[in-house]
Amino acid sequence: MLQDRYTLAFKLYPYERSRDQDAAAPVRHPVVVMGGGPIGVATALDLGLQGIPVVVLDDHEGIGMGSRAICFAKRCLEIADRYGCGEPMLDKGVVWNVGKVFHDDRQVYEFNLLPEAGHKYPAFINLQQPYFEKFIVDRVREAQANGAPIELRGKNRVDSVEVKDDHVVLHITTPEGPYTLEADWLIGCDGASSPLRGMMGLDFDGRVFEDNFLIADIKMKADFPTERWFWFEPYFKSGASTLLHKQPDGVWRIDFQIGWNIDRKKELQEENIRARLDAMLGPDVEYEMVWNSIYTFQCRRMKKFRHGRVLFAGDAAHQVSPFGARGANSGMQDVDNLGWKLGMVIRGEAPDHLLDSYHEERAYGADENILNSTRATDFITPKSKMSHIFRNAVLDLAEAHEFARPLVNSGRLSVPCTYDGLSLNGADMLTGGPARTRVGSPCPDAPLGDGFLLGRLGGSFQILTIDADAPEVVEDEGITATRVALSASDDATGALAARYLGDAKGAVYLIRPDQHVAARWDSADAETIRAAMRKACGKD
Repeated sequence: MLQDRYTLAFKLYPYERSRDQDAAAPVRHPVVVMGGGPIGVATALDLGLQGIPVVVLDDHEGIGMGSRAICFAKRCLEIADRYGCGEPMLDKGVVWNVGKVFHDDRQVYEFNLLPEAGHKYPAFINLQQPYFEKFIVDRVREAQANGAPIELRGKNRVDSVEVKDDHVVLHITTPEGPYTLEADWLIGCDGASSPLRGMMGLDFDGRVFEDNFLIADIKMKADFPTERWFWFEPYFKSGASTLLHKQPDGVWRIDFQIGWNIDRKKELQEENIRARLDAMLGPDVEYEMVWNSIYTFQCRRMKKFRHGRVLFAGDAAHQVSPFGARGANSGMQDVDNLGWKLGMVIRGEAPDHLLDSYHEERAYGADENILNSTRATDFITPKSKMSHIFRNAVLDLAEAHEFARPLVNSGRLSVPCTYDGLSLNGADMLTGGPARTRVGSPCPDAPLGDGFLLGRLGGSFQILTIDADAPEVVEDEGITATRVALSASDDATGALAARYLGDAKGAVYLIRPDQHVAARWDSADAETIRAAMRKACGKD
């Protein structure tokens, strides 16, 4: 039975001596990423694909064992697809769109997270985090072979940092001794316990909830469908609530709510975990223990994600409770937001303060996640007799009455953040335009004759026109936006028109490199588009 999360599932970047260790003086790098988890390596991949040299420092040599995060949302997969590693994840993952909620032994209701067709990726896949990370590292290796300036350094532990006005000094320990290097920019992706955050004397604000959940990953053959099943007060009495998910390789994730004042060591003993599983599955189901852990709900974030030349992303910047799958999915949206902005600043295409908008937008996203996770946690783990009575009354009503079902909260599942009303937003002047593609929104996918829309939008500024005219190219101080010209007739399903035109006859969209809508109009000339580009880049 595996409990050590530092046991390696994949030793992908074993320690090798670098030239920096033999240099007479500390070598300066444009970007250093601290932490080799999925967010750190994805950040390096984003920047490396832009041609920006980046070094990842990790105190291990690869990917940790244990399923850990398993639910990866559609938006996260779309971001991975733009990096070139979404399809392997989809091929390996277990696809699901449907969830069911139970109270005791009764099904209260079910939901479909993606009832509409016309998307390349499903609402969610379940995929063990080691696989998710490995597919990103595999893409890094492919990119390196094609000249991307990315370096992954295993067994390089950062012991201290000195933050200067225009760079950061890092003191590093390796199996062959210490060395020092410098970075123009340092990105902290070193997880929830973030040594970097501690070195800088920074902390989280937020709540720690007085409850614990036991994860039990088991390998078994079972008749459960490929759906998310959640029990409130389950009839099998293995916990105050229970969650069931299917993973690849015949592995199933089961979460048991086990309370606050517990003996962790006792709860993690195999015989005690098996007692809970046997009560749930029955005496005739054979299974193999794969991995287990206990986690506590936390909903917290840093006050600021940017501190001069140091930026934080992923769990290092914010934490949410696992129900809702908002951790890794939110972290990938951090990467998506930070990568293009830092790239533009490094190339001199945008002012330094564009990076302040990284904090503005992603803190907005973190607050949205924290709000949803806090509400879910309060519903799942009521802290008073009256709140418990209210919760169960909602469940009873939801079984028979549709109006009560939106009140049931077993974890509001991850959705992409829309940056409503924030500083980089341009004009929203599309008459009758759909709400789902308003300014600040991530672009929804749509089927085209030769593929899908998001595959056409790429990772740079684009001018998307649908039955409307616009310049083929608009330039501003080194930044170029190119036109993607479409017609509603390019999609026989009508999804493109429904998602981007609404009641409008035609539309012009300015799309950011992270595929969020920067501005939209009924029609637009070059000067109008150029002004929106400047605002989206923090110039105006």
